Amino acid sequence: MEEKKLSKSNDKDALNRRLKRIEGQVKGIQKMIDEDRYCVDILVQVSAIRSAINKVGSIILENHIKGCVSESLKHDDEQTSQEMIAELMDTVNKFTK
Repeated sequence: MEEKKLSKSNDKDALNRRLKRIEGQVKGIQKMIDEDRYCVDILVQVSAIRSAINKVGSIILENHIKGCVSESLKHDDEQTSQEMIAELMDTVNKFTK
């Protein structure tokens, strides 16, 4: 099965902006730890990062389904389409753990 990639540069740009924000949040947590900040405040920030990274994953998963999987189902033979569906199910299972 051919490996596919993110297709649109605007998708990449938006994802990279999100990831840079997350990176800033992680650095913020490091600073909070260094400053012995209140645990609950740190945990709130950890939760925000978890939510933000899940959103990045959701966007990439949606792009994969709308692009790679959809194209495979339209244009590939039955065997390749079934392989793509199996890969998708495996990916969804890993992502939702």
